[in-house]
Amino acid sequence: MTITKKYIDELKKLDLKNMYNNDFFLTWEKSEDELKGVFTIAEALRDLRKNNVSTKVFDSGLGISLFRDNSTRTRFSFASACNLLGLEVQDLDEGKSQIAHGETVRETANMISFMADVIGIRDDMYIGKGNTYMREVSRAVQDGNRDGVLEQRPTLVNLQCDIDHPTQAMADALHLINEFGGIENLKGKKVAMTWAHSPSYGKPLSVPQGIIGLLTRFGMDVVLAHPEGYEVMEEVEEVAKRNAKASGGSFTKTNSMEEAFKDADIVYPKSWAPFVAMEKRTKLYAEGDDEGIKALEKELLEANAKHKDWECTEELMKLTKDGKALYMHCLPADITGVSCKEGEVEASVFDRYRDELYKEASFKPYVVAAMIFLSKMENPEEVLEKLEKRNTERVFNEK
Repeated sequence: MTITKKYIDELKKLDLKNMYNNDFFLTWEKSEDELKGVFTIAEALRDLRKNNVSTKVFDSGLGISLFRDNSTRTRFSFASACNLLGLEVQDLDEGKSQIAHGETVRETANMISFMADVIGIRDDMYIGKGNTYMREVSRAVQDGNRDGVLEQRPTLVNLQCDIDHPTQAMADALHLINEFGGIENLKGKKVAMTWAHSPSYGKPLSVPQGIIGLLTRFGMDVVLAHPEGYEVMEEVEEVAKRNAKASGGSFTKTNSMEEAFKDADIVYPKSWAPFVAMEKRTKLYAEGDDEGIKALEKELLEANAKHKDWECTEELMKLTKDGKALYMHCLPADITGVSCKEGEVEASVFDRYRDELYKEASFKPYVVAAMIFLSKMENPEEVLEKLEKRNTERVFNEK
């Protein structure tokens, strides 16, 4: 069997026509076939690269990245994904662009897109803003393509917004698929998506929301745990409930970290700011209320300090299934005694799962590449076959 035959056979079973020339905003907007398509292409690209086969499907073109929040893993994952497919990356620095002088979204989107095939945006800090902005950019370039300004329509990949972090959630899911030996083996597994203490106050909601919005698609028993007052968006909880009902899994909530960890197959302790607080923060920033922002930060840090017991400890891990649950984190984690005085996870727990955490992170470049691939290739299985037949060496072999 060739490297790609099993992936081609799988792709032929899936309805992926709506992925072509389309954006990737939220996982719950995609069908089950489309999610499987991303996983399949990601695995195919990974196998081709492992076998020293070039996966460059573009001879030229740009991937535009816009990061409105700090990033290491996602920034490098987007760059790696674009490079893997043959695109060069140009980062849009808003501070050094005409955006700082009041250029409109429509102007900016078109001006950066003359030779762009994909735009990746991270805009996660302000409730009601990030996903809305991404959709505005998408509409602008669609209009530009329709009106003959742009030769092609750049597609947009959500690299994290205020609602979802689809590249992270999809990479996490692909990690689980590999750990448990197939997507079908995720059904019935218990996932504890829990809040954890952090010495910082403004962490986005999109990771826990992305996890409950995606893993409920696979028949998993997903538990969302947090102290009272640390709620996520109600509409995302409703998505999780609908997903669980449709998949035969479950979605429950608790204010007890111990209850969430009990008999869990997977634990995901991660800090986030309360939805109500993030709404307030967004309003204060819009009003330019510096004193209000400082007061809110102080209030939230004091609230966090009341829940230092929400930490992933060795004792809590013993409550999990056979005491051997898979520990997950999007990184960087707040590690007690290492990166902070009191944080999300004990150093001994983190160290024991370090290799697994790095493997988890390693899937993100391939997931991003798969999202781009499916948005630009109308017949993905044919393209995979051509890549393998072309058999261009990624690294020149002197022998």
